[in-house]
Amino acid sequence: MPKIIKMVSVVFFLMFLMACDNKKNIENVSFPIDTTLCQFSAGECYKKVADLNVGLMLDPVHTPSEKPLNLTLKFSQAITNILVRVEGRDMFMGVIPVTLSAIENNQAHGTLIFGSCSSDYMVWRVFVTFDYQGQQRTLMYDFLADNSQR
Repeated sequence: MPKIIKMVSVVFFLMFLMACDNKKNIENVSFPIDTTLCQFSAGECYKKVADLNVGLMLDPVHTPSEKPLNLTLKFSQAITNILVRVEGRDMFMGVIPVTLSAIENNQAHGTLIFGSCSSDYMVWRVFVTFDYQGQQRTLMYDFLADNSQR
């Protein structure tokens, strides 16, 4: 009987060691850098529509989940009727409206918080809709959540 207990103990420990080894391999998975995403650590992210340049900046620049982010939009020309919302790019995570301050000196500021994702790679999309030259325009900015310079 004691021999059976020893064999079961050895099998148990071997299974435990194998499970630990597999976990180590999972943690070493890294994602390639997507150059189409905004890199706020490098500065504002710019988009252009008609002859208008629009810069977006989020602070803190590593865009942490479940923490307040300060959003700043800079417009090269005067615009009106601005609306901003944030959504998941590749999966539905709800719609996050962003309340902005009044536009002063062609700038608008707001604050947002987005949730965390269990996938460890969550791309968010900022939709900026506004009126310019008598037409409604929409720009989209994509960024990586919890971006520690991947």
